[in-house]
Amino acid sequence: MIFVTNRQSVTEQPNYHIRNLSANTVKPVTAFPDPQPGLRGIVKQKISYKRQDGVDLTADLYLPKGYDVKRDGPLPVFMWAYPREFKSAADAAQVRGSKYTFTRVANNSAIFFATQGFAVMDNTDFPIVGEGDKQPSDNFVEQLTWSAEAAIRKVAAMGVGDSTRVGVGGHSYGAFMTSNLLAHTKLFKAGIARSGAYNRTLTPFGFQNEERTYWQAPDVYFKMSPFSYANQVTTPLLMLHGEADNNPGTFPIQSERLYNAIKGHGGTVRFVQLPFESHGYAAKENILHMLWEMTNWLNTYVKKK
Repeated sequence: MIFVTNRQSVTEQPNYHIRNLSANTVKPVTAFPDPQPGLRGIVKQKISYKRQDGVDLTADLYLPKGYDVKRDGPLPVFMWAYPREFKSAADAAQVRGSKYTFTRVANNSAIFFATQGFAVMDNTDFPIVGEGDKQPSDNFVEQLTWSAEAAIRKVAAMGVGDSTRVGVGGHSYGAFMTSNLLAHTKLFKAGIARSGAYNRTLTPFGFQNEERTYWQAPDVYFKMSPFSYANQVTTPLLMLHGEADNNPGTFPIQSERLYNAIKGHGGTVRFVQLPFESHGYAAKENILHMLWEMTNWLNTYVKKK
């Protein structure tokens, strides 16, 4: 029996092989070179920890090349996440991803910031659990806070992260998460929100896994909207959005209105529209500009002691 497999490891670039089980042979088909040699030396760890309600969490931790915790001490931290909803704590606690994969940076990846002197927490777990008759949205903000506190405690306890210099960011629902964390906590030095939705009354017939309409659960829609608490967003927030975003939940007006609300209350906020981009960003020029904006924001508000 013959299979085509894709093999990779922490140090081995993914390549295809023909595996013959009968002859017990493996023959390489491709020999793709390392596309990003500048990333070699970055250390990846899969870390585990618990939040206050007992739910087990994980994150992928990336540390800069040559970093030594005893010599260099705790680093500024950049946390990147996307909250996911579950009907049981057991499902939420499942480990996702692997610590054995080859490290590569995609166009929208946060791993890039490990090359800029940050400890990066990628794929940071932010589960929202609603067991039994409870709905995940009913205490969304509280669960976000528990997960954020647990993640910060973990890297601080490891000695690699400075709990007083932590930035948080996310795309789409991750941007919604970020703005809520900045509206309701003082855990972070800065936030980065890309292509998010911030006023849930503009998505009145449901969002994400919330099936109730605005008219069935108006309090939930109000409390989950960071727009409702724009006067509380005093932590610096960088907002980016594709000018041509056609995702029905994240039209650009969402970012425009939150920017105006925060600015109107004297908050520190910057809003950048990327021309011709939809919900995800594709143009090289826009991706490079996005990275420049994010790097400048993190260096200004998180990296400095």
